[in-house]
Amino acid sequence: MPREQEPSLNERAFVLQALKENVRVDGRAFSDLRNINIAFGNDYGMVDVQLGKTRVLARISAEVTQPSPNGKFDGIFSITTELSPMASPAFEVGRQTDQETILSRLLEKAIRRSNALDTESLCILAGQKCWSVRADVHVLEYDAGLVDASCIAVIAALQHFKRPEVSIEGGRLTVYTLAERVPVPLAMLHHPICVTLAFFHEGEVVVVDPTLQEQQISEGEMVVTANKHGEICQIAKLGGVPTDALVLLGCMEMTLSKVAEVSKLISVALEENAEKTNVGGMMAELSAENQR
Repeated sequence: MPREQEPSLNERAFVLQALKENVRVDGRAFSDLRNINIAFGNDYGMVDVQLGKTRVLARISAEVTQPSPNGKFDGIFSITTELSPMASPAFEVGRQTDQETILSRLLEKAIRRSNALDTESLCILAGQKCWSVRADVHVLEYDAGLVDASCIAVIAALQHFKRPEVSIEGGRLTVYTLAERVPVPLAMLHHPICVTLAFFHEGEVVVVDPTLQEQQISEGEMVVTANKHGEICQIAKLGGVPTDALVLLGCMEMTLSKVAEVSKLISVALEENAEKTNVGGMMAELSAENQR
């Protein structure tokens, strides 16, 4: 099975010694994220996110379907991930790696199970018709931070996506095109963001957003999911060195500050994109048509 090239003994010793002297190889502080770039596509719900050298593309789609028997008043929301060999030689086509399994489960718990999307708002006709919203995550380039970049991409894509307007008259469902009526944004209850932390030197040194090299050398990792309101949605620590309670509290403080920073970055990117797409006041004109 293909694997990522591991750091040499000299590289490992150099990175550990640098961290012991409060220095990271890429020049960042221990609590700094890599540069984040968010680019929106021409279609609603398409987002390209770059976190350092890691690049993730997320796309949201929606279709009218029947609700599940256990949720007659709810719509359907699902997240799928794809890790291709184009991103890393460690990923293979048709074979799900442990990393892809962990990514899927963490995104599932961080976004879907935390009720970030209001599924009740996706109901069209109770027990008969609802919206099925699907988030497809494609990893284009990989340099660690996969969970963080994917979570940012999905949350930004959900906020950017707009579904077609619908109406029901006499039991007949009508789905309007984007030219007929202004599309409707999804109802979001909160915006969870994932932050990965890596531990070194028996858990005494903690860094935010490790690179692939730091990830391979680290003694353990922890993914914390929170929103800008200071609510912790998930803490996932899959093995590694034990973490002291005081160190854990410090990690939570760092995470909340990074979540607020990323949330603001997403909001700014959405506002800039809205200004570009609303050329000539077309969206306002369609909104007036909806009201009529």
